[in-house]
Amino acid sequence: MKNGNSGYRVVGTRPIRPDGVDKVTGRAKFGADLNLPGMLHGWMVRSPHAHARILSIDTSKAEALPGVKAVVTRADFPALDGAEYFSAGEAQVNFAHLSANVMARDKALYDGHAVAAVAATSASIAERAAALVEVEYEVLPHVIDVVEAMADDAPVLHDDLYTDGVTPKPEKPSNVAKRMEFKLGDAARGFAGADVVVERSFTTKPVHQGYIEPHAAVAEYSEDGQIQIWCSSQGQFMVRNYTANVLGIEAAQIRVAPAEIGGGFGGKTLVYLEPVAVLLSKKSGRPVRMTMTREEVFRASGPTSGAATRIKVGVTRGGRIVAAEAELKYQAGAFPGSPIGPGCMTAFAPYDLDNVLVVGYDVVTNRPKVAAYRAPGAPISEFGVECVIDELARKIGMDAIELREKNAAKQGTQAAYGPKFGPIGYVETLAAAKNHPHYKADIGANGGRKRGRGFATGFWFNIGGESSAEVHINEDGSATVATGNPDIGGSRASMAIMAAETLGIDVEKVRPIVADTSSIGYSFLTGGSRVTFASGMAVVEAAKECIEEMRGRAAKIWDIPVDAVAWDNGKARPAGSNAGDFEPLSLAEIAAGSAATGGPINGHAQFTARGAGPGFGAHICDVEVDEETGAVSVLRYTAVQDVGTAIHPAYVEGQLQGGVAQGVGWALNEEYIYDDKGRLENPGFLDYRMPVASDLPMIDTVLVEVPNPRHPYGVRGVGEVPIVPPMAAVANAIHDALGLRMSDLPMSPPRIVAALENGDR
Repeated sequence: MKNGNSGYRVVGTRPIRPDGVDKVTGRAKFGADLNLPGMLHGWMVRSPHAHARILSIDTSKAEALPGVKAVVTRADFPALDGAEYFSAGEAQVNFAHLSANVMARDKALYDGHAVAAVAATSASIAERAAALVEVEYEVLPHVIDVVEAMADDAPVLHDDLYTDGVTPKPEKPSNVAKRMEFKLGDAARGFAGADVVVERSFTTKPVHQGYIEPHAAVAEYSEDGQIQIWCSSQGQFMVRNYTANVLGIEAAQIRVAPAEIGGGFGGKTLVYLEPVAVLLSKKSGRPVRMTMTREEVFRASGPTSGAATRIKVGVTRGGRIVAAEAELKYQAGAFPGSPIGPGCMTAFAPYDLDNVLVVGYDVVTNRPKVAAYRAPGAPISEFGVECVIDELARKIGMDAIELREKNAAKQGTQAAYGPKFGPIGYVETLAAAKNHPHYKADIGANGGRKRGRGFATGFWFNIGGESSAEVHINEDGSATVATGNPDIGGSRASMAIMAAETLGIDVEKVRPIVADTSSIGYSFLTGGSRVTFASGMAVVEAAKECIEEMRGRAAKIWDIPVDAVAWDNGKARPAGSNAGDFEPLSLAEIAAGSAATGGPINGHAQFTARGAGPGFGAHICDVEVDEETGAVSVLRYTAVQDVGTAIHPAYVEGQLQGGVAQGVGWALNEEYIYDDKGRLENPGFLDYRMPVASDLPMIDTVLVEVPNPRHPYGVRGVGEVPIVPPMAAVANAIHDALGLRMSDLPMSPPRIVAALENGDR
């Protein structure tokens, strides 16, 4: 479905991806693929305890092992002030906490927390050396659950952590790092006018992003203090900035080259190995490569939060939502920084409400520090909200989509978290879902197994941020586009398409590249669904600068004023009464003669992009449940989303399908499981159950296009909205099948069987 502008020449087409051949042939270079002369192999020493004071670290046996060239511990890292936070897009970064997560200081705060590292001439020697590092611990009481961590008698992780956002400031340290509140109208008064009120509690478990490529980095520290890092990450400038701050050095000393990335989904927006590899290289005088094992990825890199939430919504018999309230408690892991802010912001954002109260808590626990995961915080809060909305619709006898239509956010709606929405497409997604054959189809039957259909919606605000871009016109009439964002979801193709559309040339003549930190201006990381929007704007502006330059070259050739030259479909044309009668000059012709008209033709753009258009999605899910085993099969799934303008529709469809796949896994199977000592029991894909192809149906997509007026081609970010509705869509489908309201994730077979046996229908 296309509701946006049409008539583009390249935008909206589906060219072959620029990086496709290298990836399918294995030629693409990922984080662990670089080999340098004399390179050493690094290995981490990790805590086996969830919470323990580090009394001593003896590295002498490891250092004596032949082949070992360097060992680093907490003593090699500078002390940093723990009070200051810095803005980092969707989150706040505290570099003291980040540094202590990279390498433990006085305490190990989770199973897998790094306490030392070694570098040796082979990976096997490094692993043996790591086992020789002797660490003396004083094991302390630990806390894993978010609600238990908030209790007055809970073990306190940080003696200097006092709850922010409460008055008066607490005098006693706590695991509650922050309290935040969003308020609109008067929720208590609104509930007084409700005919039906539903209040339910929900829990979700931490889940990992599940990227296929583990974290990997190569670092080389030269004698003059210059540092080169090659790594797989979601932002080479992020790696440069974070590594510089953790090590207390100047960012100018570090050059970071982005490798290809084998998945990130938000999980590669922090540093884990890079600062350690730099110190090992500095000590040894040789380049060092570090690669996490899969077990280390699970034990030591950031999953998203688990949470305990309470949702309360009141509605009239006519279907008007009169009040909404949410209490959200998010696990941050060992250091503050859960996505509680976005969780609070997105909870009720799809609805036009007068009375809203959302209170959130950021809570530290003895788990790995959380990292972003695709719309961080939103799937957790929307899970509870969309389940309650579904229950309200049933109680008042109204269709699930109709209730949402009656309360849908639209242009001019005041969001509880602050802004008034501009042009948005939530209403259009609801209409598209209601009219889709899937929603109207008979769900069918399969013997004694129960089938059900669920519906849920979701929202993500999307972000902009700093971006730089360069466009270089080559002598043969082709163009090179350089940006500063790793390509995770097809951004190179999108950059090439937008440059080609602007310049008026074929997309095959555009070569998009991702430049290192010394070859392009600063660009914020790839996250928040920002790149096609923000970096795309920079590319368009840089291409326009090239066009202005080429108009000037044509004016010089024709000896006419530049304002008498127009640019149309890749050619300079005389225009106006003072233009004269000349044959149009193509971009290739102007480029071929550029040496005689002023030299190379380049365009540059850099700015902080504002006005990222919010995105909305509506999902329909059919399931079949085996009541004997509790197994849930997803039979059919349709994802509808307002995508602004689909620059490359195939990539957009892939984003929707990928978000659904991850959301279904989150809903049905995925969770971190800890034993009574706080040790992770399932740190691998064998026991951490992610969906595979046989677990999923073909996922249908519907692209609704309501252009974002703040972007020259109407772009909205699309990568994060599709993971928001699936958990509730699956839960609502299970309820439709069984009459069973599952409020705790994952809705795995044992939990469903237990709920059936307990008579929870």
